[in-house]
Amino acid sequence: MTQHYSSEVPQAAEAPRLGLPALTALVVGSTIGGGIFALPTNVAVSAAPGPMLVGWAISAVGMLALVLVFQMLANRRPDLNTGIYAYAKAGFGNFMGFSSAWGYWISAFIGTVSYFVLMGSTIGQFVPAFGQGNTAVAIGFASALLWGIHLLVSRGIRTAASLNVITTVGKVVPLILFVILSVLAFRFDVFTADFWGKASPDLGSTLDQIKAMMMVTVWVFIGIEGASTYSSRAARRSDIGKGTVLGFLLTLFLLVSVNVLSMGIMSQQELAGLQDPSVAYVLEAVVGPWGAWLIRIGLLISLLGAMLAWTLLCTEILYAAAKDKEMPRFLARENAHGVPTGALLTTNLTVQLFLLITYFNDSTYLTLLYLASATILLPYLFSAGYGLMVASRDRYASTGERTRDLLTAGLAVLYALWLLYAAGPQYLLLSSLLYAPGALLFVKARREQGLQVFKPWELGLLALLTLAALYAAYGLKSGFLTL
Repeated sequence: MTQHYSSEVPQAAEAPRLGLPALTALVVGSTIGGGIFALPTNVAVSAAPGPMLVGWAISAVGMLALVLVFQMLANRRPDLNTGIYAYAKAGFGNFMGFSSAWGYWISAFIGTVSYFVLMGSTIGQFVPAFGQGNTAVAIGFASALLWGIHLLVSRGIRTAASLNVITTVGKVVPLILFVILSVLAFRFDVFTADFWGKASPDLGSTLDQIKAMMMVTVWVFIGIEGASTYSSRAARRSDIGKGTVLGFLLTLFLLVSVNVLSMGIMSQQELAGLQDPSVAYVLEAVVGPWGAWLIRIGLLISLLGAMLAWTLLCTEILYAAAKDKEMPRFLARENAHGVPTGALLTTNLTVQLFLLITYFNDSTYLTLLYLASATILLPYLFSAGYGLMVASRDRYASTGERTRDLLTAGLAVLYALWLLYAAGPQYLLLSSLLYAPGALLFVKARREQGLQVFKPWELGLLALLTLAALYAAYGLKSGFLTL
């Protein structure tokens, strides 16, 4: 385990450890946020039922492979305690490790911003001043809530994680009720009426539909690695992999059920025209107005839990990299409760800044969704690539076990590459605009230790990243790229 910085970083007593329920809830809590409640519309604007099923099949297999890679690495690399960041560093060096931590953090805090926007737009259905979640009133409310969460998390990671268990239960129960009621109302003729989207030429080809919905499926699965990010705080090492797999299976069941059942209750065109949270309107069509109210209450509970879970993840990834001296040392400072206050404050100040940007830029939930999804893709690719390295180099008790891990990691790599292709150039360019400034923090951290900053090949990568970021900035100014 890495050591804390010297006297410049206050030491805190060891925080209580997280058990299997808390780790599983971190996975479910950070994965099931607002995305599932907006899923019917967000998929319907991109895909008909047939391409939707194909997309979910690819996502299920690909994400399962990625989850199994996280489980394998947790078991075979017990010395690596911080998930995505540690795997990228071990496999590809310091700068790639830093970039993975930075990209994961960007994705997580943008996801947090999107949840504030979705909460505001939900309240806006009853209080017009909230609009689509990006009005002055909505941003003011979101800001107050943000700093309330900040105070809660600053009281202790274990306290916040325990509360996350409660909110996770609160969000899952309405979704399970939705699934039960929707099964009874499902109509096969509605589901198959325009199965491949031929009657909706705006959807494009089957491949276009699959690619378009893939970014939505990535978004709703972000957070599936939550337990591995908290490896260093787990009570038992074996709970990390178990929590990841259990969280994935529960999340997959709910996501696919909500999406498929909705398309058997309303047509693709009807779903595409719904406001968020679209699940509320689907259940209202089944049981009446009380169904919509149930879902909206569940959504608000879900968003509170997701904001809490993602604040924890954002804080932990910065803290882990700072403890390992790949981020500036101020991010490793802790308070008396063992909470990384430097990382927490940096995260929430950045969330606050982006909340203000949504006001001036009119950014919507769906825009933020795509940007967060694109930003997480490289960290996922690094983790899958490192899993492939471990499977090919480690000693195994049997050839069969090695073959299983090689196939799993290879599939995860292919899935991550497919996602980069599906994302398309626009969001990859926009994500480079967020990745590039992070290099300044890496330079600061290396100079704090008097170490060489970049290796020659890393300088080449930085040059390419900088050029992409400059082109993206030009694209935003010229108008051919938009947020």
